[in-house]
Amino acid sequence: MEEVPHDCPGADSAQAGRGASCQGCPNQRLCASGAGATPDPAIEEIKEKMKTVKHKILVLSGKGGVGKSTFSAHLAHGLAEDENTQVALLDIDICGPSIPKIMGLEGEQVHQSGSGWSPVYVDENLGVMSVGFLLSSPDDAVIWRGPKKNGMIKQFLRDVDWGEVDYLVVDTPPGTSDEHLSVVQYLAAARVDGAVIVTTPQEVSLQDVRKEISFCRKVKLPVIGVVENMSGFICPNCKKESQIFPPTTGGAAAMCQDLKLPLLGRVPLDPHIGKSCDKGQSFLAEAPDSPATAAYRSIIQRIQEFCNLRQSKEENLISS
Repeated sequence: MEEVPHDCPGADSAQAGRGASCQGCPNQRLCASGAGATPDPAIEEIKEKMKTVKHKILVLSGKGGVGKSTFSAHLAHGLAEDENTQVALLDIDICGPSIPKIMGLEGEQVHQSGSGWSPVYVDENLGVMSVGFLLSSPDDAVIWRGPKKNGMIKQFLRDVDWGEVDYLVVDTPPGTSDEHLSVVQYLAAARVDGAVIVTTPQEVSLQDVRKEISFCRKVKLPVIGVVENMSGFICPNCKKESQIFPPTTGGAAAMCQDLKLPLLGRVPLDPHIGKSCDKGQSFLAEAPDSPATAAYRSIIQRIQEFCNLRQSKEENLISS
């Protein structure tokens, strides 16, 4: 298909080829015929590309501001502490790309080679890709409709040259919108290990997480488990824990018990987490003795165990 208009409703839409924005589009007749709704050939191309990626983990949240990108970054940092583990971090939060700042890569540019886009590397075994690298300024607003976001995600998954990777961590925007549908659709044939869902203890956050879990079940995306972020504050002096965001309905633990999902862990508040993110450094390395670091490491270990068990089961199925 040729270049689409800015406000294209998408080839799968009921308005495809019939909407006001379709007038004058070179693809109007194709979309109106329904031919544009045939399976995207990019799905097979992405499947082939992803053969070099062993594990794929999506990080989701129902509500913004719960620390999803911070968790994604520290999951990547934690996995990459093993020098023999190759880790990739993909930021598909198209309108709010915070990963370049958190990873200390603000201002970096993406380079293109014969084998595709080259990721920006934090370390030799930790590569990052984000729409933030494509903006002329970190203050630039990305004002795109669904089809253009969809095209960008497709390009990230198909054209980035990750090489041989053990873990691909995908940081998504909050909610259940175009970006989530796109990444699940494109990775469906490539086998996603599952999703980690991040929440905070209060009910206003848990309400949206329940919707996120419902989304995962509808699109048959396995849920690795739930992480309760900002789960209390442990005083560094007296070691007493205070509930900054009281779990009025029992927090993530009660929700996980009700929905029969694993609670991967609870990460307490630590002011150094925000400072590390602003400096673009790994909190795990900056504050190795923090209770939050211990929580992160425990959660990361449980995610690795889930991925390894899933891989082992699949290998047994293939060999049997």
